[in-house]
Amino acid sequence: MTLFCPCWTFGQVAEIVNNGQTSCAVNSLIYMLITVCIFVPCLLSCTYRKKLRNKFDLPESPAPDCIIHFLCEWCALCQEHRELELRGLDPSLGWVGNMEHMQRLQQKRQAAMAPPTTQRMTGY
Repeated sequence: MTLFCPCWTFGQVAEIVNNGQTSCAVNSLIYMLITVCIFVPCLLSCTYRKKLRNKFDLPESPAPDCIIHFLCEWCALCQEHRELELRGLDPSLGWVGNMEHMQRLQQKRQAAMAPPTTQRMTGY
């Protein structure tokens, strides 16, 4: 997907990194416009890599963010997408979808941990 439409992968990653402040479609459109107008989408995407690193306290290695995006934009976008997946987020669901999924998981955990509603001691 990233090879043929990197703007969509970027949009998915950016929506999660921005905590849903901007949608995947808006982020994809901005990426596409920058690509068409100035041919250097790494100027935008490297800033989101930095936000992702800050969000999850990741080191800046093996090179600075802008260098990584400049040398291989597609690889960097795939790496960021995979990082979100490894942290339990599904970029294809978007921010709202991930928050709903997390709430369902939390409710299941709470239901599993809740004590029985009626307890009685049976003694002799």
